[in-house]
Order: sequence, then structure tokens, then C-alpha cells
Amino acid sequence: MEETCEWPLIRASDEEVRDILLSAQTIAVVGVSRDPSKDSHIVAQYLSRYFNTYFVNPNADEIAGKKVYPSLYALPVAPDIVDIFRPPREVPEIVDAAIAIKARVIWMQLGIVHNEAARKALDKGLKVVMNRCLMVEHRRLVSEGIIPPQPKSS
Repeated sequence: MEETCEWPLIRASDEEVRDILLSAQTIAVVGVSRDPSKDSHIVAQYLSRYFNTYFVNPNADEIAGKKVYPSLYALPVAPDIVDIFRPPREVPEIVDAAIAIKARVIWMQLGIVHNEAARKALDKGLKVVMNRCLMVEHRRLVSEGIIPPQPKSS
């Protein structure tokens, strides 16, 4: 089945992205891969250095020595950010779960846009970022001195 490519109708400003990253403590990476060469794996590993990060993948128990959860519902806490590395057709179900567990932000990675699900999240009070890489945005804001580099303490 071919994916429909949408143009993001909702665009988070740099100020919104900054505020999200400054206030976030926990991130759930949905769709993290076991393959260390995949973007989802690289980004999840990077985020783990700066945030309390939960890996979500129903097909793995452990990735890179870290426990993996089968769904957002299985997480021990509600994450501040739900970072989505899944095809657009799967986004509505992930957004519904994020709303149910009371996450604060939906973040769709580069190439992932779902305007209807984004609107639903916004209507339920969540912030939304689409078609942007969380790692790239974090690195950029750190390098520009907009947010401090703050690797989490072990």
C-alpha cells in the first residue's frame, strides 16, 4: 500500500521547539529499531544521553541493553514527548495512546506528517511537531546556545 504524503499544516516555531526541549524530561521513542544503522536507533541512543528515554517496539524486549516496552500503555510513566518513527498510517493510533496516557507532546520525525491526528492532539491540549528530527533540533539549539547542553546524570 502506498503512503499518502501530506504537507504539514501545523508548524511548530523555533520558540515552541525550544520550550518543549527545555521542559521535557522523559521521551518515548515509538518505533525504535534494533538495527544500529537505522535513524530511530541512532536518535534514541542520542536522546538517552539527555533525557529519560523509553524505547517502544512490540517486537523487541531489549535494544542496546535497554528495556523495550510493547506500547505506550506499558510505560511506567507518562512521557513528556512521544517521538514517532512509524509510517503516517500508524500515527492516529499512536496519538490516541499518547492522549490516553497524558503525554504532553507529539513529535513526528522527518518525513512523518498526519494533519488529522495532529489536529486531534492539539484539540486535546498536546503540543505537536511534525516533519522534524528531535535529535537535529536538540543539537541545533544546543550549538546556538539557545538551550544548555545538559546530559542527564546517571
